[in-house]
Amino acid sequence: MKILTFILSILVLSSQTLWAKESLPTGLIHLDGRQAPPLKLNDMDGNPFDLSKLKSNWVFVHFWATWCGPCRKEIPTIQAILSEYKNSKLKFAIINTAESEDLIFEFLGIVAPDIVPLMDNDGLVTERWQPRGLPATFFVDPDGKLRYLALGGRPWDKDIYKAFLDKMR
Repeated sequence: MKILTFILSILVLSSQTLWAKESLPTGLIHLDGRQAPPLKLNDMDGNPFDLSKLKSNWVFVHFWATWCGPCRKEIPTIQAILSEYKNSKLKFAIINTAESEDLIFEFLGIVAPDIVPLMDNDGLVTERWQPRGLPATFFVDPDGKLRYLALGGRPWDKDIYKAFLDKMR
């Protein structure tokens, strides 16, 4: 009887783990919870950003570039949700990877004028974070650990993604 109980316990735990992983929206994966790499950059206006100062918040760390087709589709969906999370525990770090300010300014002025990106001018921060291509969005938990990764462009303004983000408020 103890063996049967043990086996059932393992099955229940396994199914809970599977369910938790399957409950994520399409394109998101669980990460192992390792410490997030350092992230210190200036935004396009010259204001400093330091991820380590956002402890106790979730952080949406998004890597993108204007030459990336999926990025060009995704950036307006990020623009659409920014105001909804302005006063929440979910913070945003939108990082442009190694492009000129003029190019970024022109692009964002048309599709996402409220986004003030962080500037990874030399690409070294992006290299440290090692996204598997662009766009890539990492979710850093309040303890500074990597919890989720969104591969490719996501429609962040759609209900299923907003429900995911709402859990981080």
